[in-house]
This record gives sequence, structure tokens and C-alpha cells, in this order.
Amino acid sequence: MSQDTPYIFDASTADFDQSVIENSFHKPVLVDFWAEWCAPCKALMPMLQQIAESYQGELLLAKVNCDIEQDIVARFGIRSLPTVVLFKDGQPVDGFAGAQPESAVRAMLEPHVQMPPPSAADPLEQAETLFGEGRFGDAEAALKALLVEDNSNAKALILYARCLAERGELGEAQTVLDAVKSDEHKAALAGAKAQITFLKQAASLPDAADLKARLAKDPQDDEAAYQLAIQQLSRQQYEAALDALLKLFMRNRSYNEGIAHKTLLQVFDLLGNDHPLVTTYRRKLFAALY
Repeated sequence: MSQDTPYIFDASTADFDQSVIENSFHKPVLVDFWAEWCAPCKALMPMLQQIAESYQGELLLAKVNCDIEQDIVARFGIRSLPTVVLFKDGQPVDGFAGAQPESAVRAMLEPHVQMPPPSAADPLEQAETLFGEGRFGDAEAALKALLVEDNSNAKALILYARCLAERGELGEAQTVLDAVKSDEHKAALAGAKAQITFLKQAASLPDAADLKARLAKDPQDDEAAYQLAIQQLSRQQYEAALDALLKLFMRNRSYNEGIAHKTLLQVFDLLGNDHPLVTTYRRKLFAALY
């Protein structure tokens, strides 16, 4: 694995004490124990790299190839891969074994690592970052300031509408989206409209606990499975919802005129083509279709 940035590097037996232990007195160091033959390791590593990059140097990521660095594996008693350990002040302070969703990894890091303040970069990029981190109020404030200067910025309007929707202001969000006249951001616009649709639908559905109870009694209850997926979408539990929708589609394609398939496509619009979940579930949907 190549060195990607100054704060993402390979660690070996020879330099582990310096690159990980000593460095951890200055900045927390996340150590990813991986191996070439381990498929979950390969899925986890790009996500860890993305997280490390988002901390802009406040978090270091050291990668240990366990096939080569047997001494380090023995020293820390690593038994399964992937294993990820967070070092701070020379000590392991937290960690996990096995693949984890990004939200869980970020939640583990939160008490230990300071998120860098947004740079004085593009305010729209700042707002997108804040939105991606679930800081909808901060994103909305940044977008309001931006839209005061340029109220025709389609990308900013679409994101502003999504912030309003997250706050439950669905009518206002719809009004903002209706004002977007640009054809340039069709996918983002479709995604924002899908988000409002899911939030509206969820408001009129039984709550998630009741739907889970129904599914526990009857795992084949298609209506409960679909409604629970909508509840999950309204709470940004995208992976769980995509999984449920795909299973429903594979079990009963024709349920409610193929709504599982249509909803999967709406979620792809909502998350955008570059999202890792979209890549994964497009592939799975393609396999199920053909």
C-alpha cells in the first residue's frame, strides 16, 4: 500500500515505536491491521483513509500489513482481521475488530480527536462537509449567508432545502426546490425531492418499533418491511434501508407495483453516484435483476 498523504502511512516493526507510539503523544494514531487476503480489510481501508483525510492532519492513520509485520501482530495479540486500534499518549485507548459502518468509526473517534475548524475555503464546500457530518443547523447557517449574496445558486438552494427537510420544514423545503430552475444539478435535485418524499411518508407510518415487532412475528410481512425501510431512510439509516429494500425486491419483485425497485433508485439519487453504498447496492441490484 502506498503512502497516500503525510498523515496516512505504512508502519513496520522497525519504525512502529516512532511512527505510532511517539506520534500518538502529539496526535491520535489509528492503526489498521490488515492483510492482502482479507476482503473486509480491503473494504474498510478506503473508508478509514477518507475519515483520516477529513480530519486534515488531526488524526494519523498507520497501516500494518500483518502478513509481513508478524512481530507487531504478536506484540498486540491481534487475533482477527481487520482489527483497528486507536493510540493516544503512547497507549491503545479504543478500537474494534471486523468491518464497521463509517458512523460507528466516527463515533469511536469523536471523544479522542478534534475535528479541524472548517477552513476559509469555498463556503458551499464547507456547508456540504457540515451536512455530511450531520451538522444540519451549522450547514443551514452557512448556506443562508451564501444565499444572501447569490440567491440563484442552484447547488446551495438544493442543499438548503435538504437542511430544512431535516428540520421537519417539509413545505418550506419543497418551496425552495420548486424555485430551482437549473438543469445542471438534476441528480442532486432528484435526491432532495426523494428525501422530502421519504420524510413525508415516514410521518404517516407506524413507528419503527411496531414495524420491527411485526417483522419479528412474520419476516415475510412485505408491507412492514417496506414501511420500516422508509422509516430508516427518514433517519439516514441508509445501509439498513438499502439492505431491506433489496431483500424485499428479491423476495417479491411485484410487491406494490415494484415499489422496492423504484425506491432503491430514489435512494441512489439521494446519496449520489459517488457514495460507496450506491456503488455496492447498484452492483447487488444489477446481480438480482440479471
